[in-house]
Amino acid sequence: MRIRPATRRTTGSVAALAVAGLLAATAAAAAPAAAAPTGGDGKGSHRVEYFPDPGGAGKTVEVPATAPRKSGRSTGASLSAAEAALDGAVGRQQVTGSTDDRLDVVIIGDGYTADQQADFHADATAKWADITAVEPYRSYRDLFNVWTVDAVSNESGISGDPGADIVKDTALSSYFWCGDIERLVCADIDKVASYAAEAPAADLVVVIANSTKYGGAGYSGLQDEGYPFGGVSTLSSDNAKSSMIAVHEIGHSVGLLDDEYTYPSYGTWTGGETDGPNSTTYSPAQLAEKRAKWYRWLGESDPTGSTVGTYEGSAYYPLGIYRPTSTSLMRELSSTEFNLPGREAMIAGFYRAGNVLSSTLDTSAAITHGKRIRVTLADLGSTDDQGHGSGPAAGLARTDLRWYVDGVEKVSARGRTAVTPGLARRARGRPRPPGDRRVRGPYGRHPRPRGPRPGHRHAHLDRRGGRAPVGSSRGPGPGRQAMIGTTASGVSIRNVNDWWK
Repeated sequence: MRIRPATRRTTGSVAALAVAGLLAATAAAAAPAAAAPTGGDGKGSHRVEYFPDPGGAGKTVEVPATAPRKSGRSTGASLSAAEAALDGAVGRQQVTGSTDDRLDVVIIGDGYTADQQADFHADATAKWADITAVEPYRSYRDLFNVWTVDAVSNESGISGDPGADIVKDTALSSYFWCGDIERLVCADIDKVASYAAEAPAADLVVVIANSTKYGGAGYSGLQDEGYPFGGVSTLSSDNAKSSMIAVHEIGHSVGLLDDEYTYPSYGTWTGGETDGPNSTTYSPAQLAEKRAKWYRWLGESDPTGSTVGTYEGSAYYPLGIYRPTSTSLMRELSSTEFNLPGREAMIAGFYRAGNVLSSTLDTSAAITHGKRIRVTLADLGSTDDQGHGSGPAAGLARTDLRWYVDGVEKVSARGRTAVTPGLARRARGRPRPPGDRRVRGPYGRHPRPRGPRPGHRHAHLDRRGGRAPVGSSRGPGPGRQAMIGTTASGVSIRNVNDWWK
């Protein structure tokens, strides 16, 4: 996925924030144990995942990079001036912070005419509600910005609905029967990228096809092909079962999760330990001994109804590699829950892409005395009926804001979201020594030599006493600290090294 590297959290700080030290080592881009079976040489094509059965396991196949000529605006029909004015319009479905501090999702509709754009917006709201009804999306939804982009089609609906012979003139050239597979919905990814570029930022893209027919797909690895986003999910608008396709696909893009389903023809995995956070070659005893992967969760009751352990078959191989639970959303869509290790990996991904603590402070220059320093905290937790944050969810760690000066906490500033450094006054009747200036900060007067001294001040965020993924029954043990400064939120106070000591 397109994660802006300069502003993303490091592995060490992720661990403390997301699950108070329980996060597995998932910062590296995880590859599946082996490539899924494909049907082409990759030239002019994309690898996609689809689910022929709305409650079953997925399959993968190579599909053309562009739509066939019979789909989309092949006749060259242009939009009217009024339609063109609507085409590409950007909507703010959910904006919770700066694009530098949030994971930005762009939703684009296909097969909606100019008169149906209100329907598209209603469908986008409904589909995002379906996605964020699943944990851990629900509790971390305020780390997302969601943008809509209007794509005006000349005809309503998409090609291949209801039959393979139906051709529609649509903005993104979406169509069923992609690769002669009825439920596989493909789109012209170059056209998708063109519309997504209208939004302020795009980490992930969801294409909603105007149809009641079940279908969809997941495109992954697009960033490696030069696209500015990491993944695209397609799904039909008016089929409730299609929403789980996007829930699953974002699990790949954000959580770096492996598929947990298998292909009998793949046989036994012999390649050694894998990178995927939800696949391993180790036994439970080895996981515990090596303190690897999901060892902390072993024996725990899981939201999927299983018990966390090692179950043979994952990452397409039925033998020689193991998954954490008997079933999960990454194995088949009949399961509507991520398992605990999957939730952990998803939360780690949320923090790779977003910052719980953010600031609009300009860090390109020194912070002057009297300059108010303000930060904001994402409203993590449960949501109300309108999808707005309403406080911490059960089991979700409480967020504590703490300020540190050169590694020493200023306890009296705990919980503040704003501080203002102030200039000191000379005490009456007392001369100031030559070469000495005094600076008054929130905690008294202290001398500072003339001229700037090197040093930085950072706000730190400390999450203590919270649990790991929502629904877990295990606490995190001792609290950890994660730096929120130039590495994450951009809050950096330079060349005023003593005003807060």
